[in-house]
Amino acid sequence: MKAVYIINGFLESGKTEFITFTMQQPYFQTKGKTLLLLCEEGENEYDEALLKQTNTVLEIIEEKEDFNSSHLLELEKKHKPERIIIEYNGMWPYKDLKLPWHWKIGQQVTVIDASTFPMYYNNMRSMIGDMVRKSELIIFNRCDGIKDLASYKRNMMALNRSAEIVFEDKDGEVSATMEEELPYDVNADVIELTEKSYAIWFFDMLDTPDRYEGKVVKFLATVVKPDGFPEGHFVPGRSAMTCCADDIAFLGFVSKWKDAKQYKSGDWVTVTAVVKHEYWADYNGVGPVLYATEVTSAKAPKEEVLNLV
Repeated sequence: MKAVYIINGFLESGKTEFITFTMQQPYFQTKGKTLLLLCEEGENEYDEALLKQTNTVLEIIEEKEDFNSSHLLELEKKHKPERIIIEYNGMWPYKDLKLPWHWKIGQQVTVIDASTFPMYYNNMRSMIGDMVRKSELIIFNRCDGIKDLASYKRNMMALNRSAEIVFEDKDGEVSATMEEELPYDVNADVIELTEKSYAIWFFDMLDTPDRYEGKVVKFLATVVKPDGFPEGHFVPGRSAMTCCADDIAFLGFVSKWKDAKQYKSGDWVTVTAVVKHEYWADYNGVGPVLYATEVTSAKAPKEEVLNLV
């Protein structure tokens, strides 16, 4: 198998800077050759001395039609690399990316210019979703002076819950919390969630679980009961449009309720529950588990799907 690392993002997002920085690190050094495939050329160029020092050969693929298995195999045969780095063109749909069968993706990283993110997110949201959905790491750079990083983080979590999200300014990594944006009182006896605040709570639960340990929440939800789910358990949550009309995700946490058997998938309920964090097999580890204290039947809302776009 040939190890492949994909770095994607829009033009001038900082992909070349990221790859250059990585190439300069001790952990990047290897005895074998590295093949760097450049699928778009921005203002920044790779330093020839660095390429030589790191035993890296650069090949440019300017046309999307040339990014195909046959051509990639020709380049592999020509250079015989130990590993391959692809600086992918942000305007080429990631879903169209086809690699030779023995090229195994080791990591995918998306680099985003925070200063231009709102423009791209408002006008090219489906392309961003396509770009980040399979990324293990999402890097927002050029965050200097941007105060709304919490919404950036929430937008990315809606598209990819498992990715690590990093924010950087000129001085290095910065933190981004959602605390200042919470539209409810986290210290209330009962945190009552509305149509607008449910998704914020859901992602903040994932981001800062300790904040909600032992808290009581109340919300309107639809019931999901997966096949084989244990008795006395169900998943109340809300469907949400995360990117476009064809991209809907279910946002819900497993819940324990003594009378869960009286509800079926698709029923609407109002849930009051205590938040705990414990091991759950479907989470592949520790995650939020709601201990319901009250579940009552409810009417479906006018808009059953939350709009996060």
